[in-house]
Amino acid sequence: MRGVGVIEFGGPEVLQVVDLPETHAAAGEVRIRVHASTVNPTDTYLRKGTRAEALRKQPPPYVPGMDIAGVIDEIGAGTTTELAIGDKVMAMVVNHASHGGYRESIVLSADAVVRTPAGATLIEAATLPMNGLTARQSLDQLALKPGQTLAVTGAAGCYGGYVVQLAKADGLYVIADAAGADEVLVRSMGADVVVPRGDDIAAQIRKVALGGVDGLADGSFQSGIAVGAVRDGGGFASVRGWNGNERGIVFHKTSVRDYNHRADLLNRLRQQAEAGVITLRVAATFPAAQATEAHRRLQAKGTRGRLVLLWTGDS
Repeated sequence: MRGVGVIEFGGPEVLQVVDLPETHAAAGEVRIRVHASTVNPTDTYLRKGTRAEALRKQPPPYVPGMDIAGVIDEIGAGTTTELAIGDKVMAMVVNHASHGGYRESIVLSADAVVRTPAGATLIEAATLPMNGLTARQSLDQLALKPGQTLAVTGAAGCYGGYVVQLAKADGLYVIADAAGADEVLVRSMGADVVVPRGDDIAAQIRKVALGGVDGLADGSFQSGIAVGAVRDGGGFASVRGWNGNERGIVFHKTSVRDYNHRADLLNRLRQQAEAGVITLRVAATFPAAQATEAHRRLQAKGTRGRLVLLWTGDS
């Protein structure tokens, strides 16, 4: 079975097609013939060896990838599930060592897998699980009530865009940042106010929310320069684990791995995609063997939507 991974850590050029052992579904599991694997910034950390010490406890290859979509081709004996062989499905992959989403077949727990949104291609569906669940977790951590105010940095990105759209669905008032070229895009996602992106982000947000916002989801890792936008006693959610200590603000470390096995939440995201509440955005596709080029494009920055690796032409 083919996968894409690394033997040694480094730049995009270290990615290569690797041979992986065929796997089969056991009790409680399903096997998915993967059609599409999404490329996310977190994949570059594995490739570069950010967690090299932990990874090297197991032999290479090390396979990135936290988002997949495909078709179920095996269900483990004794598995209780509404899913069936032939169903088009999507899932988040909590990757470790060679168990990552850049592979043409993967075995996952049935409680981490849901059907794809009606009307969406497998390519589009592959962009939803990890970023959507991350956005949902940040909002759950902040636990704001309808009518309260949320600020979102990096709103043009996939995580930030999902936060904006899910926050509006939750009844929040949303202030989002954007570069000039992204303002129309961010407004189209439903942000109530769009402020200029920059080092004065806190001041820009406080021009709108004079007393400070009730919560902030930091999608562009502005941490120390953004926290000033939050009112005393408000909330700050960071996907990079940043933790401040000021003015009674509650700091949340968003770690989507904690939402593994949450098919219930992913199913809700599926329903919201079907209803048009959230938008699936594909920037470009690449044959899986061209993962190096996909990582180079991601590394160049400025991508809006997600890059997707294809394992088959039928997606």
